[in-house]
Amino acid sequence: MSALETSSSWRTTSLWRSEPHGLCYIETAELDGETNMKVRQAIPVTAELGDTSQLARFDGEVICEPPNNKLDKFGGTLYWKENKYALSNQNMLLRGCVLRNTEWCFGLVIFAGPDTKLMQNSGRTKFKRTSIDRLMNTLVLWIFGFLVCMGVILAIGNAIWEHEVGVCFQIYLPWDEGVHSAFFSGFLSFWSYIIILNTVVPISLYVSVEVIRLGHSYFINWDKKMYCAKRRTPAEARTTTLNEELGQVEYIFSDKTGTLTQNIMVFSKCSVNGHSYGERQMPEPGDVQDVLGHKAELGERPEPVDFSFNPLADPRFQFWDPSLLEAVKLGDFHVHEFFRLLSLCHTVMSEEKSEGELLYKAQSPDEGALVTAARNFGFVFRSRTPKTITVHELGQAITYQLLAILDFNNIRKRMSVIVRSPEGKIRLYCKGADTILLERLHPVNQDLSSITTDHLNEYAGEGLRTLVLAYKDLEESYYKDWSERLHRAGSAPEAREDHLARLYDEVEHDMMLLGATAIEDKLQQGVPETIAILTLANIKIWVLTGDKQETAVNIGYSCKMLTDDMTEVFVVTGHTVLEVREELRKAREKMMDASRSVCNGFSYQEKLSSKLTSVLEAIAGEYALVINGHSLAHALEADMEVEFLETACACKAVICCRVTPLQKAQVVELVKKYKKAVTLAIGDGANDVSMIKTAHIGVGISGQEGIQAVLASDYSFSQFKFLQRLLLVHGRWSYLRMCKFLCYFFYKNFAFTMVHFWFGFFCGFSAQCTTSTLSHCTTSSTRRCLCSLWVSLTRLLLPRAKGRCPRPQDVPEQRSMEYPKLYEPGQLNLLFNKREFFICIAQGIYTSILMFFIPYGVFADATRDDGAQLADYQSFAVTVATSLVIVVSVQIGLDTGFWTAINHFFIWGSLAAYFAILFTMHSDGLFRMFPNQFRFVGNAQNTLAQPTVWLTIALTAVVCIVPVVAFRFLKLDLKPELSDTVRYTQLVRKKQKTQHRCMRHAGRAGSRRSGYAFSHQEGFGELIMSGKNMRLSSLALSSFAPRPSTSWIDTLRKKKGCEGSSAGSPSGAADKTLRV
Repeated sequence: MSALETSSSWRTTSLWRSEPHGLCYIETAELDGETNMKVRQAIPVTAELGDTSQLARFDGEVICEPPNNKLDKFGGTLYWKENKYALSNQNMLLRGCVLRNTEWCFGLVIFAGPDTKLMQNSGRTKFKRTSIDRLMNTLVLWIFGFLVCMGVILAIGNAIWEHEVGVCFQIYLPWDEGVHSAFFSGFLSFWSYIIILNTVVPISLYVSVEVIRLGHSYFINWDKKMYCAKRRTPAEARTTTLNEELGQVEYIFSDKTGTLTQNIMVFSKCSVNGHSYGERQMPEPGDVQDVLGHKAELGERPEPVDFSFNPLADPRFQFWDPSLLEAVKLGDFHVHEFFRLLSLCHTVMSEEKSEGELLYKAQSPDEGALVTAARNFGFVFRSRTPKTITVHELGQAITYQLLAILDFNNIRKRMSVIVRSPEGKIRLYCKGADTILLERLHPVNQDLSSITTDHLNEYAGEGLRTLVLAYKDLEESYYKDWSERLHRAGSAPEAREDHLARLYDEVEHDMMLLGATAIEDKLQQGVPETIAILTLANIKIWVLTGDKQETAVNIGYSCKMLTDDMTEVFVVTGHTVLEVREELRKAREKMMDASRSVCNGFSYQEKLSSKLTSVLEAIAGEYALVINGHSLAHALEADMEVEFLETACACKAVICCRVTPLQKAQVVELVKKYKKAVTLAIGDGANDVSMIKTAHIGVGISGQEGIQAVLASDYSFSQFKFLQRLLLVHGRWSYLRMCKFLCYFFYKNFAFTMVHFWFGFFCGFSAQCTTSTLSHCTTSSTRRCLCSLWVSLTRLLLPRAKGRCPRPQDVPEQRSMEYPKLYEPGQLNLLFNKREFFICIAQGIYTSILMFFIPYGVFADATRDDGAQLADYQSFAVTVATSLVIVVSVQIGLDTGFWTAINHFFIWGSLAAYFAILFTMHSDGLFRMFPNQFRFVGNAQNTLAQPTVWLTIALTAVVCIVPVVAFRFLKLDLKPELSDTVRYTQLVRKKQKTQHRCMRHAGRAGSRRSGYAFSHQEGFGELIMSGKNMRLSSLALSSFAPRPSTSWIDTLRKKKGCEGSSAGSPSGAADKTLRV
């Protein structure tokens, strides 16, 4: 491999590199989502190969572990020249990594193709289809079967009629040539009716659906409210097939770093030798009032610490507590050791672009933040080699000999370095999780440990990421003995990691506590509010992160997924199958016991069925589940996955820590397998690609970690908060429009086609159309204009200059966000399902019966103005066709929820187009040009000139439409949906504003005396004092106006639950009102 920037497509062990000491620098964004550079090193024996001729004579043999998906582990041994050398992950270049700042690198291929770790973590790419697509395929098959049944019925009728009646008219109506029996005549009529009635099969449906989806995709792309001006990144719909499924999501699987957070770490606070340093929480100006109630000015926020004394300081770093810098300048031993540890105990790479301009490349943003903090306080990490680290301590360059690095892993949860100072003193510096490090301190640190623990709890309560720092002096003799044992353990052919772990644990004991650090990983703007709103929309959010448990839990509290008011937060940390099973069982038992007590004596088991959803419905209280990666590996085994899913689904929030990319995909697949719910996965890194591909809908965040997630996603934008708008506005409207379109499409298909079916019983089953061929073509083309043109083109032609969402809607976009419960019909699939399908076809059949038999009955005795008989075939055909077009036009008008000029143009324009085509086809001009095709000259004009015909058309339209209008009116009045209630509330508010404006205008003639107007409702003072309204204060939930009639969704959800017992309590009633 050569060049400065090369992507490895195989897994290799490095032998020889261009950089000194066999080092090379790589970027692993495609593997773990991190864009920071990492260092890899060739083993010393092969790094000495000086040229390609020596490399050509290399004949070593590598024996290693079999292919697996663990990105952070590798074990192998190189046998060469009768010696063996240990190979670890630090010697490996994985497929997918990018070589940077290295001119060339030679390596030995270990695994290739599907055996590489990248491919082992890759999920299969699946073609994603919506639930509506799958239902449509089923319905089309049913409709085709219905078409065959109609053809069989009419064919049997033809055979019977020809045998009983038609045989008597052979002289006048002879059979066609080749037809010798009534049975064969029925066989031929079967295929004729299949052709005539084929319009019932929605062949054009799929094309129309795709055009509508394309329009919805453009709406997402044009939405300026999902545009990030800072990054100049708009929202992008990368697919056109999943838009309506955005309105049916029940589970969201989210990454943490870079998705919920900004992935920008800031050194915020620290504790050194029992003293806490950091930003002082001073009240903002105007927050305090004097005794008279006037606002008191407290002065401005203090200035940040001045680091001008340090020419190597990072100008972007800010710290607000000057006392820490004063301690450094005064020479405090513990403070100096604190920052010396931060400048030495890390794996950061330093690059000096120009004199004094340092650029740090860290494996994680946490390390970068800690080293940058030490840099600004005078302990500047300058450079490193495999054996040394150079630090400028308060302006003096000091080089430490690097003796060993005890690297971090998920089990150790700590990192240590052993260095030799210029004075010859050997010291171990260690940093790690408090739960691990505090247990390894010397007993003399008990008092200091207690104080530091209090500081850690304070930092964790603020959602900060914490680490504990400690050190230990080592004797020269002990280190030599320990180092020899470490070398032997590193070369062990078997159980190498266990031997190393024991040696690491041995030396990392009896350490002296220095203090703790607190780093803030700032949440993205609007994350808590977005999660709160999505939770109110009955969407469950699971966080799947590779971060450690403490950090993930802290972020969970910061973004309000976890709250102090939760009944209990279950933490699963078992290392064996039995331990994990027992912890899950105990969690379920606690939830069941609580539910038994809430259900007022009703047996909990009676409320459970064999389905997993029963557990979710029956559990009372709010619970959360936190599970580690090693425990999740056991929980995802075939014999335990159902227990894990059952427990997790009963919880309000689920956080999975230290999970691999493959485990993320497995969790999503588990929910898809057992839950009939739509899943959405959102992430920003390459380690989220498998999860994004596995979910029904994948969303990519274009953030700090490249665009791998975006390229694999179905939708992309730059901030997590846009997910709220994508689902509650675009998703809900897309689902609503698609359902309305499908219901109308099936209705008008059956209304049009069934007329021919009824006519078959009155024409001797002769396969004659109800309408003439010309009228049939006219009606068919017009109804396609009604459906395809109106539903598709109107949405595409809507004005986009304003950059707003389209306006055909049931409620405005603001109400969709304020009332999350509006989202639930999509989750329950209420607007289009098999039941709604049968209702639509029943309405279509009812309409076809009226449209055929009313004109048939009228024409039996009707006469023209001149006294001639009106009942001729052509007049009947024009009357039925005109009735059909008018009825379906009015029906589509009734289905329209928001009128625009474009709606009017296409709906009533379709009617005008029908009459224009009808009169043209019956015109004298076409007859002269095509006398054999257009033979019925003047038929349309003569028929529609009769008052009887128009009265018949009007009667048919009224009888078809009035029942629909009456049913919808009664439903709106007796059992309105939540959207109806919202529209009504909006109308009332609009009227009240108008009246208030008029009253204010009328009162302007009075005095200009100032006054204070109370606009609050009674009870808000007590609510504020209680603190109950502080959680969702930014969500404008106080504008909710629930009505008892909106509880039909809750009733549907809680058929098997025991929510009724809690509804009677005042707190339960308040909670129910809040969550509408």
